[in-house]
Amino acid sequence: MEITNVSEYEAIAKEKLPKMVYDYYASGAEDQWSLKENRNAFSRILFRPRILIDVTKIDMTTTVLGYKISMPIMVAPTAMQKMAHPDGEYATARAASAAGTIMTLSSWATSSVEEVASTGPGIRFFQLYVYKDRNVVEQLVRRAERAGFKAIALTVDTPRLGRREADIKNRFTLPPHLTLKNFEGLNLGKMDKSNDSGLASYVAGQIDRSLSWKDVKWLQTITTMPILVKGVMTAEDTRLAIQSGAAGIIVSNHGARQLDYVQATISCLEEVVKAAQGRVPVFLDGGVRRGTDVFKAMALGASGIFIGRPVVFSLAAEGELGVRKVLQMLREEFELTMALSGCRSLSEITRNHIVTENDGPRTVSRL
Repeated sequence: MEITNVSEYEAIAKEKLPKMVYDYYASGAEDQWSLKENRNAFSRILFRPRILIDVTKIDMTTTVLGYKISMPIMVAPTAMQKMAHPDGEYATARAASAAGTIMTLSSWATSSVEEVASTGPGIRFFQLYVYKDRNVVEQLVRRAERAGFKAIALTVDTPRLGRREADIKNRFTLPPHLTLKNFEGLNLGKMDKSNDSGLASYVAGQIDRSLSWKDVKWLQTITTMPILVKGVMTAEDTRLAIQSGAAGIIVSNHGARQLDYVQATISCLEEVVKAAQGRVPVFLDGGVRRGTDVFKAMALGASGIFIGRPVVFSLAAEGELGVRKVLQMLREEFELTMALSGCRSLSEITRNHIVTENDGPRTVSRL
């Protein structure tokens, strides 16, 4: 069967993967309202395309923290990718590199920072959870830096793990042949079986609930890598992140896996962009499944977007080739959206190219 869009990979992954693994990747928190809303909110943003513009040449290139990439579509950190496919993070790293874009490696990867670096050249960011033992954090950050990673994406929305009922029912735990590779030598690589979600128990035991803005400042004292704060959803926290020295912000609700009934990320993007006032780039994570979604995020002021689930689902379906195809499909759809909207470069995508529910009636300027 010819796969024609990114969403079709989910059904294939569901057939191929063990139930515990598919449920872990696919599910959201509690009622999963925000999970659905992350997608639905995009469908309420409509286009105002401009016509009769020469769109023979379209340039999608951009720079992120000074690194040139082929398109504003990047790979979000997703944990334990070897549950999806034996090549796991290796395949994702190679696919992102081939697409000329950035991969973010999860702290909870089933391949280490060194292993991912060994797959060849590529621009890679490292997602960080802050462990109670700060020596562990320091070691990990130094290893990522030595392995050539270019930035840290600090996840700030997980002082405790959200309640994911599928994981509780399945008593989710990492399959026995896998470990959290970055922590293997530190006796933190194994996840014990538990009466509910093994991951929730692991987080309760290891991740620091006291994480605060002073820790964002502390991180800057142990690394020269710029820090992106991942999990910001409000103007207030945007201003605090910038005051604390963040180099950028990732608007994220953790794939709707933490607090349920939060807004979709596309719905709070504009608030964050306005509060940032251009001082740092703002990125969007969550719910992107189409090139049209990418355009909508850019029109609302994002500097780029990250995709998570489409990567693990395509990885499960077709390994590295699947991830390459997902990145290629989104690229082609985004390029088409730009052409049909009359935009030849990312700088030509403006707020006037879309209309949202909150927009009042337009006053049209007379020529």
